[in-house]
Amino acid sequence: MFTQCPDCLTVFKIGGADLGAAHGNVRCGHCAAMFDALRTLAEQLPPEPIERLGVHAIQLAPPQLDLPVFRPSPAQTSLFAEAADRARGGERSTLPAFAAARRRARAPRTGRWLAGCTLLLLVLLGQIAWADRANWIDDARARAVLDPVCAKLGCRLPLRHDPTTLALLSRDIRPHPSVPGALIISATLRNDAAFAQPYPTVEISLSDLDENRVAMRRFQPREYLSDTRVIAAGIAAGASTALVFEVADPGRNAVAFEFKFE
Repeated sequence: MFTQCPDCLTVFKIGGADLGAAHGNVRCGHCAAMFDALRTLAEQLPPEPIERLGVHAIQLAPPQLDLPVFRPSPAQTSLFAEAADRARGGERSTLPAFAAARRRARAPRTGRWLAGCTLLLLVLLGQIAWADRANWIDDARARAVLDPVCAKLGCRLPLRHDPTTLALLSRDIRPHPSVPGALIISATLRNDAAFAQPYPTVEISLSDLDENRVAMRRFQPREYLSDTRVIAAGIAAGASTALVFEVADPGRNAVAFEFKFE
């Protein structure tokens, strides 16, 4: 690199070692003047004739270095350490003593940590299964596993539910014989599934000639059956049952009715 004496304007060639030794302060070999070599430090000389080298502006904040060339590894010691210190530092482990001791102290707790994680995972799976229990109970593959397990444990699972296997054999609607302004709707229901299932929620819709809904109501099993033991037993596989519903008469516009099972 190059620098220029501010008094005699002599340009000198200078290296990094000379600049670092005196922090940029040098003495002119021509006029013996002391000056700061960093003020006019240049990597290349301008074209001749050379009059003055450019003077660097003073910055209040130090410049940010963004182009790294080398970064020592953690095993390497400080650049300013003495030779003996560097030799002793190379013999040490890459981890300080307190870090190595802390890592060794954690080792016995690994088994308990894994056991705790396994327990939390099982709890999470149990919560997911409980939240989706309705689908598990009605799933044929799940019931093939759950029924034998429950039989050994002495528990009882709820009946499987599959409305698509319920067949409507007959239906009828007529005025109520003893209650004015009311209707009696009767139906015969058969369970075509290979398993017993609970009595369904029955939706009855009444519509007019244009198929517009005039009235609709959903009946829970306890609303059309009075015997709780019958409700608990459900409809046996292949069995038929008669259902009777009492509803208010919606008027002459209601000429058709429809059943849905849920």
